[in-house]
Amino acid sequence: MSTIFHQFITDIQQTTLLEFVAVLFGIASVIFSRKENILVYPTGMINTSIFIYLYIIHGLYADASVNLYYTIMSILGWILWAQKKDGQKVLFISASNARDWRNALIFFFTAWAVLFTVLKIFTNSTVPIADGFTSAAAFTGMWLMNKKKLENWIWWIITNLASIPLNFYKHLVFTSFQYLVFLILAIMGYMTWKNKLAHARH
Repeated sequence: MSTIFHQFITDIQQTTLLEFVAVLFGIASVIFSRKENILVYPTGMINTSIFIYLYIIHGLYADASVNLYYTIMSILGWILWAQKKDGQKVLFISASNARDWRNALIFFFTAWAVLFTVLKIFTNSTVPIADGFTSAAAFTGMWLMNKKKLENWIWWIITNLASIPLNFYKHLVFTSFQYLVFLILAIMGYMTWKNKLAHARH
């Protein structure tokens, strides 16, 4: 326990201004997502752009790729969330049916297998299974968030649970703390969206 605490103090002291900025924009992005506010996308793009660089220099290549994916998907999501017809938004929160769940699981396991294989064969990653897992879960969460599926929050919860120890292990302690905040916000986000969906049905 003392070793973990010592690592935490040492690594937090070495946290760069760039990482602090990225974390703050990341937290802001999740808060906006919970509120179903379109500002989730510009704030998120600042966060993900910085983390592409940070993850590459720390050897978390799959997480770097997921942040590139976030950036690209944020542009698409921004367009989808902004769409209106007759002055009214056209995309609303909805729950996944059995087919949606099947597609999400196929997408997740395929992404995990591909990422693990690439990391194992083509990079010097020391954590290909964990890095691939967190990234695949995040890919799935982002895909569902763009479609305003309630279950996007479940995938973010999974992503955050796995990312907390992974980033701590890689000495990105403040980023690990970010994922702890994300975890709390994701649970709150799920509850908020679930309540909105329930009210919309009545």
